[in-house]
Amino acid sequence: MKHRVNAMIASLALCGLAASAVAQEKFVTIGTGGQTGVYYVVGQSICRLVNRDSAKTGIKCTAPSTGGSVANLNSIKSGDQNMGVAQSDQQFNAYKGEGAFAEQGPWPELRAVFGVHPEVFTVVARADSGIKTFDDLKGKRVNIGNPGSGQRATMDAVMAVKGWTNDDFQLASELKSAEQAQALCDNKIDAMVFVVGHPSGSIQEASTSCDTLIVPVTGTEVDGLVSSKPYYAKASIKGGTYKGSDADVESFGVVATFVSSTASDEDTIYQVVKAVFDNFGRFKKLHPAFENLKEENMLKDGLSAPLHDGAVKYYKEKGWM
Repeated sequence: MKHRVNAMIASLALCGLAASAVAQEKFVTIGTGGQTGVYYVVGQSICRLVNRDSAKTGIKCTAPSTGGSVANLNSIKSGDQNMGVAQSDQQFNAYKGEGAFAEQGPWPELRAVFGVHPEVFTVVARADSGIKTFDDLKGKRVNIGNPGSGQRATMDAVMAVKGWTNDDFQLASELKSAEQAQALCDNKIDAMVFVVGHPSGSIQEASTSCDTLIVPVTGTEVDGLVSSKPYYAKASIKGGTYKGSDADVESFGVVATFVSSTASDEDTIYQVVKAVFDNFGRFKKLHPAFENLKEENMLKDGLSAPLHDGAVKYYKEKGWM
């Protein structure tokens, strides 16, 4: 009888430990972008590294496809997501309460975690469309991006300095990034815009499925836009990256950034940052856009919101701050 009681006590103790372990599990969600975009790879890659240590940290990570930068920032603010990927310009706008976030006002609880890869504002046109320059988009069928995406927000900024409205196009479609390559090759649109790290799966899909070219985005209005905003910089797409575009193409761009808010506790962000930078060599191999990443740049490039305390803790431990 005594042995049976002891066994029951031991069993109950184990159940208690198991229940405690389950209670300590923490599920986090990272907002990404379209499944053919680099944002999706960023989120999936971070989750893959975080989940390798789930048994130790108790953190389990998922990174679903989302509408992109603006949608991710709004979802973090509403508490539907814990973290997300966002263009540096949209991080700036959300923190300051400008652009797509003007009605909401400043968001002082937004926190930067690290910068990721550079992203170029990229215009891809059908070779038979007659589009050779950005100004040639007028009167054409153009996918300007879905509301809530970074590509749409950046296109809106370019259109504003050009003095354009949607009425300047024959068609201003609002397809998501995962849909636009097929639409281009199905001749439903003449051109598409994308703010993306290169090489991009979506643009590779378009350039291999039909005859396309990358269109330069240059001129005095673009120069003025870049010089007026701290989060923009001149950029180019290397020639030969895509079929049909053998020479370098000039444009401008932003930086993909990883963000959260003060609602995420210090330890969670610390563990996520640790998972990435303790496995940095592995992370850089998960997409060609990550190949040239440098830790020191990721701590500052494109970051306009304050760093999260959990990130600061890790960076100080590494002697980077």
